[in-house]
Amino acid sequence: MQSAGTIEGSGARSKIWVHEETAMSQAIRIHSFPLSGHCHRIELFASLTGINHELVLVDLATGEHKKEPFLTLNPAGKVPVIEDGGVVIADSNAILVYLARKYAPDWLPADALAQAQVQRFLSLAANEIANGPAAARLVTVFGAQLDAERAKATATYAFDLLEGHLRSRDWLVGDRVTIADVAIYSYTAHAPEGNVSLEPYPNIRAFLARVEALPGFVAMPATKAGLAA
Repeated sequence: MQSAGTIEGSGARSKIWVHEETAMSQAIRIHSFPLSGHCHRIELFASLTGINHELVLVDLATGEHKKEPFLTLNPAGKVPVIEDGGVVIADSNAILVYLARKYAPDWLPADALAQAQVQRFLSLAANEIANGPAAARLVTVFGAQLDAERAKATATYAFDLLEGHLRSRDWLVGDRVTIADVAIYSYTAHAPEGNVSLEPYPNIRAFLARVEALPGFVAMPATKAGLAA
């Protein structure tokens, strides 16, 4: 069972999620922005696995991520960042690995080959997905001055790979969901907001539906942009 509460302090507004079955002594703080797919990966994983967490909203529009005290957490000035006690970690894929290894080991296989396969999709998420559907969405949702056509071409390349890979399997690695699936989900699901259609990809659409059917799934807010306008 999951419950949520909101707390307010000196200039900060946070939401705490508690899974009663797996309550931890201290909630992990996730510094996040609601419309970031990188941040959504972490929020989604924490919710799916029952990791108690507190969402700390970072106002990117006012440049909060480029100022102190945020820069002390991540000098690169990017979200997401987590605080787990005295541990601070930036980069969404690094955070996924850390959280899985520490709190949800079933989501990161121990087998060397399976781990390598997970890493393959983390790399895809950090490269073709980030430079493809994520970049295309940056153009339409945030007005980023990027090459939209190149981003859409990169998205097509990435989705062609995923469509073929998912032809005879439910999940990206092995026979169960892993952090690889979480890393790929968010920007793929929101690709139409960047004018990238998912209609040619029935296997990808079925994969997205499987993720969305998992207990604890939380959606990233939709934006009326691109093909989703």
